[in-house]
Amino acid sequence: MLRKRTNSSRRSAVMTGVLLLVGLVTGIFSVVPVIDGADYLVKAATNENQVMLGAFFQLLMVAAYVGIPISMYSTLSKHHKGAALGSVAFGIMAGVFIIMGVIILLLLLTLSHEFAKAGSLNESYFQTLGGLLREGRDLVNHVATTLTFVLAMLLFNCLFYQTRLVPRWLSALGLIGSAMSIVASLLFMIRVIGLDTTYMVLNIPIALQQLVLAVWLIVKGFNQVTLQKQSL
Repeated sequence: MLRKRTNSSRRSAVMTGVLLLVGLVTGIFSVVPVIDGADYLVKAATNENQVMLGAFFQLLMVAAYVGIPISMYSTLSKHHKGAALGSVAFGIMAGVFIIMGVIILLLLLTLSHEFAKAGSLNESYFQTLGGLLREGRDLVNHVATTLTFVLAMLLFNCLFYQTRLVPRWLSALGLIGSAMSIVASLLFMIRVIGLDTTYMVLNIPIALQQLVLAVWLIVKGFNQVTLQKQSL
């Protein structure tokens, strides 16, 4: 029985590590530079493949963001079921917001095609509508999605810190990184900062912690002493 539980926890750790890496990689490839540029109404339609590729990778993020807390639920729920359920709920919410972001991205692509057909006719209308869609996409991606996923990370890093399933320095980095990322999203939401260097710097610690945590879980898994105590 103990070996079966150990094997199950090992599989959970490896799966979580893989999903963390998938989340980081797909996050990088989901960036769509043509949408963020000043002439996005012109370039989005002419670079449709780039937009569709970004949407594809953004959809892959759903599997990672939802799957990470789910893959850890069986292990973490033995320590605090409420927190484990909370992390799953926030992960699912993040997945829903990602899908909303993809829909807005595809609407921007459609708007770009319509702008190309209309030419200079009603240009101000297209600019206004495009600006609203881009603003909505930024709020969904960098506020709603980020906050919900980071809250999921915050919950399971709290459990990691309490249970020592991973080294405390690693879970502490996750707690600090989560707090900094939450601050970045809130500052962006109230327009104190934009998607600039400050925003990126505030998000570096949580990205670094996800990378190190992913490698740790794949290579070493959860702390076996803690798992053995859990089984007694």
